[in-house]
Amino acid sequence: MTDGIHIPREVAEAEGVPDELDAGLVGPYRFPDPRRRKISGYIYLVGVASTVWAGIVVDPGYLVVGGVLAVLAVWHFVSAWGLEIDQEDALSLAAGAAPFAVGHASAAITFSGVRARPRWQVIVYSPEEPPARRALVQIDAVSGEVLDGAYVEDVPEI
Repeated sequence: MTDGIHIPREVAEAEGVPDELDAGLVGPYRFPDPRRRKISGYIYLVGVASTVWAGIVVDPGYLVVGGVLAVLAVWHFVSAWGLEIDQEDALSLAAGAAPFAVGHASAAITFSGVRARPRWQVIVYSPEEPPARRALVQIDAVSGEVLDGAYVEDVPEI
């Protein structure tokens, strides 16, 4: 069996969970690289060319649409950061930044700023059962820099 969330077959069938949500069937998940935004940028450039042509030949109002599409194309190109740090690297860096031994961890990608620079948000837990401490570590997904150290707190008892 592969890593991931496992839902017992009888529970999945009773709840109507689609097969594509069974991580055991698909395998490990990889976050898509933000460089794919360049594809959208090229599509917008085709739209710019079309609307500029239409603005010259048909109606000058199309030039406004072409300008908007040009701005969107530029944004897609300048925000197409390469994801140099993958999930495993982010988990390793977060474990090194936490001031305690790490048991479980979870990572999610977020985007920061106008140019949507990718950041890993990693939550790490101490290895006790149940964990006594947890930390949030932010890692720049382009440079691998740990941002602002780690926010650490005790896990509250429920």
